[in-house]
Amino acid sequence: MNDCLLDVDELAESLKVRKSWVYSKTRETGPGSIPRLMVGKYCRFRLPDVLAWLETQNNVGERR
Repeated sequence: MNDCLLDVDELAESLKVRKSWVYSKTRETGPGSIPRLMVGKYCRFRLPDVLAWLETQNNVGERR
């Protein structure tokens, strides 16, 4: 299951957040943006990559 690609709905459900939160994160660009893969026009996510990204986001907030 860890190698599966999730769509926005599935990622939101896995993280227990609103789809709008996921969509807002996909509009951010640059080195600190949410890890995603574009499959044509579709945005997909690997859950382990997103969870690791969330950990780094929390660590950045703790340093402030």
